[in-house]
Amino acid sequence: MATGLSLHIGLNKVDPKKYGGWDGELVACENDAHDMARIARAAGFSDTTLLTADGTVENVTGELRKAAERLTRGDILLFSYSGHGGQVPNRVGPDSEPDDMDETLVLFDREFLDDELYREFARFADGVRILAFLDSCHSGSAIEVRDLLNPEAMREQFQTDDPDEIENKARLMPVDRQREIYERDKDFFQRLQRELADGGDHARANAVLISACQDNQLASDGPVNGKFTGTLIEVWGDGAFQGPYRAFHRDILRRMPPTQSPNLHLAGQPQEEFLEQRPFTV
Repeated sequence: MATGLSLHIGLNKVDPKKYGGWDGELVACENDAHDMARIARAAGFSDTTLLTADGTVENVTGELRKAAERLTRGDILLFSYSGHGGQVPNRVGPDSEPDDMDETLVLFDREFLDDELYREFARFADGVRILAFLDSCHSGSAIEVRDLLNPEAMREQFQTDDPDEIENKARLMPVDRQREIYERDKDFFQRLQRELADGGDHARANAVLISACQDNQLASDGPVNGKFTGTLIEVWGDGAFQGPYRAFHRDILRRMPPTQSPNLHLAGQPQEEFLEQRPFTV
């Protein structure tokens, strides 16, 4: 019988000491993590939840590595993240992206590069099914080429020209803060990017990603759940949904506003049999 392990991360704040005084306060991310864990438990997964101050790079990578040691062919990992998204320039090594940016999960103590996440996914044995849900800004394809965030799309989505109002409603690490943190920590990020480019392990990761939005869009926070996670929960209907992953993504997409269009992205070569399963099948 297959084993299902799940890891759910929800950050309503980050450590202001690590982000130049910015605490990145959000409302619904911890709720998202709790609700995704509830879905996972009902489906037969063993779940771990990391909330806010526990959502550190060390804790996230530690839990993923423990799961990688345990899961074997035919098992499944479910990974969900709810929090801010960010970007850092990537101009080092042969792995540089054509848009010169790496996307990040804004964890409690530092930004976690997209290639770091996929390096962790690459540690899993061949044949382990990996399913990821990212409820954060510009999360569309996780490790693939992304467009720079479009200011016009930002204003249209939140119907305002006020950057503060956009930042209060979106799961976006403020662009000025992203630049400031990058300049402060440039040497660290460039060393890390060289290490990831030289290793190349992330290229072996096979995963299914359903993300909150397209590469050039923002993900909305909310009073109870993020817009994406809340819609996912509605479509799932406490297990009433019976279709495969593509239908699940399609039904979520249909209920979302055109300014936030969830993406289905296949990294590597996940098996078609996996895609044809009902979501959250262990």
